[in-house]
Amino acid sequence: MKSETFTMLNTEAMDIFVYQWLPEENTNIKAVLQIAHGMCETGARYEELAALLTKHGYAVYANDHRGHGRTANSLEALGDTGENGFDGMIQDIILLSSVIKDKHPQLPHFLLSHSMGSFLTQKIMCTHSEHFDGFLLSGSNGPRGFLGLGEALAAAQAKIKGPVHRSALMNAIVFGPFNKGFGPVRTPFDWLSRDPEEVDRYINDPYCGKVCSARFFREFFRLLKQIHRPDMLNNLVKDKPIYIFSGDEDPVGMHGKGVRNLINLYQKLGVQQLEYRLYPGGRHEMLHEINRDEVASHILDWLERHVSGADKESPAGSVL
Repeated sequence: MKSETFTMLNTEAMDIFVYQWLPEENTNIKAVLQIAHGMCETGARYEELAALLTKHGYAVYANDHRGHGRTANSLEALGDTGENGFDGMIQDIILLSSVIKDKHPQLPHFLLSHSMGSFLTQKIMCTHSEHFDGFLLSGSNGPRGFLGLGEALAAAQAKIKGPVHRSALMNAIVFGPFNKGFGPVRTPFDWLSRDPEEVDRYINDPYCGKVCSARFFREFFRLLKQIHRPDMLNNLVKDKPIYIFSGDEDPVGMHGKGVRNLINLYQKLGVQQLEYRLYPGGRHEMLHEINRDEVASHILDWLERHVSGADKESPAGSVL
């Protein structure tokens, strides 16, 4: 695998940091996978998946979102995406898709997104779906209640303490319950994976696990409200393949309930090529779980079928 990095200048004059993983020389590239990472992590954490996919002829790209990883100006800047940061992250994803198309014209182009990235992609599937040939959602969730309350609380904190205030309160409200049901609890991040080495790798990464700003939480709740509104879902892409996968013990997906709600929603809306897997016992980061090789092989299988156009009515894995 050939690993390189570069930056791209967005319309707000921000340098967006990008990881590029390509197959070795003399290997024909047959398709591209673009990755949108999750909250409080970086694109670098998908290198292991890229190593597998490049062996099979895929080019893989991942940018660090604004306020994340090496796109942030400093470690102190981590966790704040600025005003309108979530719309900005979407625009950066679309910008990278254009850069990729210049590098690899005419190749199939898929978008894999995890957690926060999956919620950005749920909006992209309604607003910018023409840029991609298919979508993979990891660690996601469907419609839920109390989002307005969360938005109001984060907005109040932003107003009283300032938009860049690191909101320990919102962090505790959002993430505090996630370890419930897992025991014995060793760290605040046990909910990420059953693999203690992967949990420690996350904790020891200086770019991971930071407390986000009040305005970050405010805009995050706004996005979560927006993506499941009827006026948004009326524009959901229905004729491109979508693959949803999650651990059935993932607290972000409400231990499978929220993921099932999302699958049911997309089925009712008429998505024509919808596949899904719920991995028994899996937690939030299936690509860093104890069965990550299995998870990665399923991603590869899905890509292979949709690149070749073969058998798009495949088994959907774990059923509802």
